[in-house]
Amino acid sequence: MESYKREFIEFLQSAGVLKFGDFTAKSGRKIPYFINAGDIKTGSQICRLGEFYARAYLEKVGKKRTVLYGPAYKGIPIAVSVASALSREDLDVPFFFNRKEEKDHGEGGVFVGYVPKAGEEVVIVEDVITAGTAIRESMENLKHLESVKIAAVFVMVDRKEKGRTEMSAMAELEQEYGFPVYSVVDVYDIIEFLEEDPANAENVARIRNYLTVNGAKA
Repeated sequence: MESYKREFIEFLQSAGVLKFGDFTAKSGRKIPYFINAGDIKTGSQICRLGEFYARAYLEKVGKKRTVLYGPAYKGIPIAVSVASALSREDLDVPFFFNRKEEKDHGEGGVFVGYVPKAGEEVVIVEDVITAGTAIRESMENLKHLESVKIAAVFVMVDRKEKGRTEMSAMAELEQEYGFPVYSVVDVYDIIEFLEEDPANAENVARIRNYLTVNGAKA
C-alpha cells in the first residue's frame, strides 16, 4: 500500500472519522463501518484533511484552476480546507457552497461564496459516496448554473458498493454525468490496512460479508 494511503487511514481513525459498528447510510443500507467528516472537530484536523484532498487534486487535475463546490453541510469545511491547502501549493482556487433552503433576503439565492462563470469548471468535494444519492442532489442544485462544466468529484473513500445497478455507484455517476470520480482511498485499502492487526479480524469479516451482498460487480 502507498504510504500516503496508510497515513490517510491512520488519520481517519485517529480523528474518529472512521468507525466500526452498526450504522445506516444515507442510501438506507445497514453498514458495518462509517465514514463521517462531521467528526472532524479541530483546526489541525481539518487542515490535514484538506492536505490529503489537495494531494489527490494535484495528482489527478494538476495545477489547473477550477472552482471548488462543497455541498451542505459536510462538504462546506472540506471545500474551504482544500482551497486553503491548494493555496499553499501556489494554486489559488475559489470555492462556494449551497444553503439547504434558498434565502429570499440580503444577497438571496441558494449559493454562498464565489459564483462560477459560464465556461468555468467546477470540482465537487464530498466526504463519501455510497449509492450516489448526495452527488445526484448536488447535480440537481448545480444545473441552475449557466454553462458550468463539472470537471470531477473527489471523496475520501470509495466504498466500492453497487449503486442502482450492479456497477459501483462511482462508476454509475461517471457513466451518467461524464465526469471522473476520484477517492483518496477505497474500502479494500481499509481492509488491507486492518488485516495487518489480528485484533481487527471481526471488523474485516463484517466488511467482507457486507461487500459480498452490496459490493459492486464492476
